Formats: sequence, structure tokens, C-alpha cells
Amino acid sequence: MRIHVVSDVHGRAEALRGAGDGADALICLGDLLLFIDYSDHAQGIFAELFGRENADRFIELRTLRRFGEAREFSRALWAGLDGEAWPHIERAVDRQYAELFAAMPTPAYLTYGNVDIPRMWGAHLRDGHHVLDGETTELGGLTFGFVGGGLRTEYRTPYELDDEEYAAKVEAVGAVDVLCSHIPPAVPELLYDTVARRFERGSEAILDAIRRTRPKYVLFGHVHQPLARRIRIGRTECVNVGHFRASGAPYVLSV
Repeated sequence: MRIHVVSDVHGRAEALRGAGDGADALICLGDLLLFIDYSDHAQGIFAELFGRENADRFIELRTLRRFGEAREFSRALWAGLDGEAWPHIERAVDRQYAELFAAMPTPAYLTYGNVDIPRMWGAHLRDGHHVLDGETTELGGLTFGFVGGGLRTEYRTPYELDDEEYAAKVEAVGAVDVLCSHIPPAVPELLYDTVARRFERGSEAILDAIRRTRPKYVLFGHVHQPLARRIRIGRTECVNVGHFRASGAPYVLSV
């Protein structure tokens, strides 16, 4: 069985449409939305609502890790919109999800990224789209487990969880052949982004599960330009499947 795996789609619907070509199934590890584009500041929901110059400033503050100033700057911009901020965000998110799920191949097995909004997926799912979070499924005679979302950070993205809540989902998945998550296990080489020059958060619970249950593969995304794209922990091959928005190419898994 040939399975294509993508993560960190971030709005790239046109490439997503062909991501399942030649595969028996597609796995998507989340981060479908493009809220801010650190490579092209004119792209994404923030720039759509507030323009390129304001996106430039907001990204500058976040890159400098001046998070308090970034939140105050953002808060002032949201306050300047007509009415409440959330309806503006929801309309933009809904437009992106409509395009992305229309492009999503089938069958597809999906879990959430840290920038996704789980409650807004349901309206756009089609037959053959299977959403799993803290759950398992069988593909090609192997058991695949899925753990969505991320852990709490200063970036305050929409689907961040407390460590205990995240660990409970890992525990619910249990022993599997292939463990699929959005964020990596807590291994420094997998967490350091060489372009952003910072460590992202990884999961100690996933690392513990690797050591205890010894899955054949652990697949993840989240870190766009990692120091190491794959490492082995015992018998387990840990693989960052790549930044799909940048590459437009899925990772190929044959089982």
C-alpha cells in the first residue's frame, strides 16, 4: 500500500489537489490554515484583513519575541474593525477551509495542527475524509494512531493543549505501528528550526510512547526547516514529512 503524507499545508490548495496522485490513501497532519506567512508577508488572513505593512510589523515583533508588544499591536488592529473581530476571522477561515477541503483527495485520514480550528472542519468534510484525534485506524495491515494539535506556547495558536490533555490523547492511542502527530517528539534535533533560529515545542509524551511501545514509524510536521528531518530511536524511524506549503510534495510511505 502506498500512502502519501502531508503536513503544514498552510493554504496551498492547488498543490493539495494532486497530493494523493498515485497513492492508495492520503494522510494530512494538520495546519491547513494560513493565518500569517513568514516568507511572504502579503499572504494569509492577517494581511488580508490589515494589509502588508501591518503584517510586516506584527511579524517583526513576533520574530523578535516581543510577544506582549505584538499582542497589543494586534489588539489595536482588531479593535479598529467594524463590530467584533471574530466574525471577520471566521469568514476568512471558512473561505480557506472551503477551498482546502474541496481540494483534499480521498480517501484521506486527517488530524489537526496547532493553527487549525477543529470545530470549523465539520461543515467542509466530504465522503472519504476521516478525522482522527486520539484515535486509531487500520491501513495496509498496520495500525495507525493519530494525535492532533500542539502544546501551549507564547504564540497562542488556536489548537494548543495543556501537556496533560495532550498526553492523555497519546495514551488513548496506545501501542501502534505508525504514530502520526502534528508536533514532533521532544528531541532537540527535530525541534530546532534552522531558518527561524528557534526551538519549537515537542512532546515528551510522544517520546515516552516511542520508548515504551516501539512503533515502526513516527510521522509529524510542524517544524518547517528542522535541523534533522529524520532520526532513529531504537527501532523507530522518526520522520518530519516536510513543509507542504513550501515543497508541494508529499512524503511517500510504502507499507
